[in-house]
Amino acid sequence: MTKVKSNWKSSIKDGEYRRKDSQFRNWITADGSAGASGSSGFTAETGRYHLYVSLACPWAHRTLIFRQLKGLESFITVSVVHPDMLENGWSFGHDETSADLYGTTGDTLYSSDFMLERYYEKAPDYTGPITVPVLWDKKLNVIVNNESSEIIRMFNSAFNELTGNAVDYYPESLKAEIDEVNELVYHNINNGVYKSGFASTQEAYDENVKKLFNALQQLDNKLATQRYLTGNKLTEADWRLWPTLVRFDSVYHTHFKCNLKLIKEYNNLYHYMLELYQMPNIAKTVNMAHIKRHYYASHQSINTYGIVPIGHKQDWSVPHHRELIGA
Repeated sequence: MTKVKSNWKSSIKDGEYRRKDSQFRNWITADGSAGASGSSGFTAETGRYHLYVSLACPWAHRTLIFRQLKGLESFITVSVVHPDMLENGWSFGHDETSADLYGTTGDTLYSSDFMLERYYEKAPDYTGPITVPVLWDKKLNVIVNNESSEIIRMFNSAFNELTGNAVDYYPESLKAEIDEVNELVYHNINNGVYKSGFASTQEAYDENVKKLFNALQQLDNKLATQRYLTGNKLTEADWRLWPTLVRFDSVYHTHFKCNLKLIKEYNNLYHYMLELYQMPNIAKTVNMAHIKRHYYASHQSINTYGIVPIGHKQDWSVPHHRELIGA
């Protein structure tokens, strides 16, 4: 078995964590026409596509959320990797002791042992990181896309004619504002927790953790006067932020040293997080045991003995008060 370079450790340069770009960037469209940047087009069909995800990964979490929001559960099947990501990257945990561990399903299509097998089977010269989510075409047996921000946009619109679900989380009238919020959230919050946690110099850590908490405060201020990040309409921007908030107090605060404040200490962000969690079918996308096990057990240079803290329990049933904001 070829060992996989760590998806994060190999991306450290001069003390700064640099996330690598995804390399599979094809698109599913309603009619199979080419997607963004002239990428190959794949036709939206019932039962043709499959998601490989980790329940711990916030990027994969986005795709599971949109699968629920857009009514795609019966259209797109899912395999869940084991929470531990060790020397060979994401595994499917076939041994009896790990069967169904924290929601692990194994590779329900090919019974692979490792995610790298799905990457290298059709692309043996691939040199990028072995990441999830992966959107897989079961008809052609190839990876369609492994960029979460693009997968959620496909889910947002490509299958509408099949599902009858036309709810639009990236409406034309709000695209510019959504893109602006996404830029802030991605660089300073979604990726900001990683840039803080994986920093290998004091200077890199200090710089990134300050940017992180400045951005959180900026959003908390924004949510004092409007219900969602771009106004009173729930959009893609909210669902791109939310998986990071869900993981923050249980993981990022301690494991990644993002410990200036807890999300619970931001009144508006906290109740906003609760509101989104309590929306129909969203809670089923959250597996906190899987999340905590992955981070604390996988990053051994940060947490040498893989001990998973028992604290930071979150009561997700707390009533929120967001319906009064921006009314």
